Amino acid sequence: MENSRVSYIFLFHLLVFPLLIPVSVGQLSPSETKILFQVRRLLEYPGVLRSWTNWTNFCYLPSSASLRIVCSNSHVTELIIVGNKASPSQVAKPSSGNFKVSGQTLSSQFSIDTFFTVLTKLSYLEVLSLVSLGLWGPLPAKVSRFHSLRVLNFSSNFIHGEIPQAIVSLKSLNSLVLADNLLNGTIPDLKELVLLEELNLGDNRFGPKFPSLSYTLVTVILNNNSLRSDISSGFKGFNQLQRLDVSSNKLVGPIPAALFSLPSIQYVDLADNQLTGAFPPTLSCTAKLEFVDISRNYLIGKLPSCIASNSSSRTVISSWNCLSEGNSTYQRAVSFCHKEALAVKPPVKSKEKKSSAKLGIILGAIGGVVGLIVVLGVLVLVIIKRSGITVSDDGGKCNASFADKISVRSASKPTDSRRVPQTMRSAAIGLPQYRVFSLEELEDATNNFDPLNFMEEESQGKVYKGWLGEGTAILVKCVKLKQKNLPQSLAQHMEVLSKLRHLHLVSVLGHCVVTYQNHPSTACTVFVVFEHISNGSLRDHLDDFRKKEVLKWPQRMAITIGVARGIQFLHTGVAPGIFGNNLRLENVLLDECLTAKLSNYTIPLPSKAGLESPVNGHAIDNPNSESAEKEDMYQLGGILLQVITGKFFTSPIELKELKAQLEKSLVEAPAKLREFIDPSARGSFAYQSLRNTVEITLNCLSSSPNDRPSIEDVLWNLQYSMQVQEGWTSSGNLATQM
Repeated sequence: MENSRVSYIFLFHLLVFPLLIPVSVGQLSPSETKILFQVRRLLEYPGVLRSWTNWTNFCYLPSSASLRIVCSNSHVTELIIVGNKASPSQVAKPSSGNFKVSGQTLSSQFSIDTFFTVLTKLSYLEVLSLVSLGLWGPLPAKVSRFHSLRVLNFSSNFIHGEIPQAIVSLKSLNSLVLADNLLNGTIPDLKELVLLEELNLGDNRFGPKFPSLSYTLVTVILNNNSLRSDISSGFKGFNQLQRLDVSSNKLVGPIPAALFSLPSIQYVDLADNQLTGAFPPTLSCTAKLEFVDISRNYLIGKLPSCIASNSSSRTVISSWNCLSEGNSTYQRAVSFCHKEALAVKPPVKSKEKKSSAKLGIILGAIGGVVGLIVVLGVLVLVIIKRSGITVSDDGGKCNASFADKISVRSASKPTDSRRVPQTMRSAAIGLPQYRVFSLEELEDATNNFDPLNFMEEESQGKVYKGWLGEGTAILVKCVKLKQKNLPQSLAQHMEVLSKLRHLHLVSVLGHCVVTYQNHPSTACTVFVVFEHISNGSLRDHLDDFRKKEVLKWPQRMAITIGVARGIQFLHTGVAPGIFGNNLRLENVLLDECLTAKLSNYTIPLPSKAGLESPVNGHAIDNPNSESAEKEDMYQLGGILLQVITGKFFTSPIELKELKAQLEKSLVEAPAKLREFIDPSARGSFAYQSLRNTVEITLNCLSSSPNDRPSIEDVLWNLQYSMQVQEGWTSSGNLATQM
């Protein structure tokens, strides 16, 4: 009887007590819960959503870099999902109109229209961000149903077609990000979006007209598109604009002078367009302006004083124009820019009712100009072909980049200074700010260090591939340490680690330290986050008969100078210097512009005494740094030897044999040396440039470490060789010249 009474009391509490508890304001309605499960199914169960169950309380899920759900009044107001699919910029971009479903997109059963039909039922959304999920298809006009939307981000997908005009009905929109898709056509008039502050449509195919934009914009990114219009009268009244990037288009006409004096402007990138004309001498710049890139255009005359040179507070890049001041090595002749300006000048509409005589004169003049351009174009192509410069299909962005990144020193020999110029110490432009990551962020990025994301195990630890919340591909190196007083000893090493950011390094983006206090000797794991370079190694390019055809002598010189600069930075750009850097062809990576980046170099962590995973063998406090420095020089010589000859070695004996053959060909005769060079590079080098490079290579490979040169000597000689090569090429010489 007593047991029966207890049972009734328990049942009463079970049924009635929950009714007395107020429902959480974050409790999601059943209908929107159902919609989220439908979204997961339509997205084909991406890894970040696979843990959802019928018991998941979506309003209380912990936020991460890959997933964020915010609720208010039983409705979803923020939905951010970041997958790990590659984007069009990370894979071979299909030509216009030739999109195909692939392993990086959702399957052929995916319907973007059905997906938006379901998604727009979340009608209270204010923030919607779906990144790197493999979405494909045209953006539906029903996107306008998101009446409350403030942030819309569909970047790094495969959405194609035009932006629907209905987008302008999103009156509350503050941020519109559709970067790195396959969108094309004319961008709608966005002046009606009076609250819009961020517009990022980079890495698409928009054009040819430059869009009409809202004056409220703070950030405008339209790089890597097909814009071809004149912008000379644009940007007046954009008083809040801070960042403008319209690089790598085909914009024409003069640069609007008012752009540099906008009250808030900080960053201007107009590189790689077809902009013409001269700057007005009275042009002024706002004090906030930090970065200007006007390189690879057809500009003439002098630069205004406010952007005439770099300073501690302002970086200016102006190479590959026809400007009359600065380093003439990286400027074209004025005649070149006049010719190109004529070729890219926007066509003038002819008036109706012209007489046939005038029309004939006009057509004749146009025919003569076109004929002249064709002849000049053929001559340019012949010169390019004979000088060994490869024309790529990247819109010209990379053709001049190998020289653009090299500042050739004067002919005087370097001093034995251990100081690196400030420009060599500074981080490569474009890298995100260095930061400390949380373990949760790295677990999200690598899908909990999924074995499918495992890349390799190096001497310093295991390496995993991952993707940050914004879709950036990264590599995460995991190094386990076991040492007493670890926090104190790690501090100075982390300080050095944060400085390893350079144009010619696979740069460090950040780190995470996880300490295990219950370990017998206080252990920890250091996760080092690197940028990911996906274009292959120097070994890959030299070993592939198609890729190596691109590597003519100027490109090989540029790559080796990049390698030397990376080594110089490791040796002298940080204190203490970093030596013993495992310098091999396989560890020299090349980006899409053939810029050399050193990978697998020694990262500054406590010495290998006490390491569970040993470091390369030369920690930053290694007392034998001098011998390690000379070993780096020997390994650099090995890289140079293989770049010059195109032949590989797999053992010290093979290296010595190849070195002996090169020495013999050098002393015998110029013809013998030419015959020993990689056939893919023949006909593209000045003999003196080759000879000087061979000599410094053999010096690096000296059997006595004391006879090996310093990195400054190597770099000076390589840059001198490049200077000789450029003089030879510009003079029109052919490969038959001595």
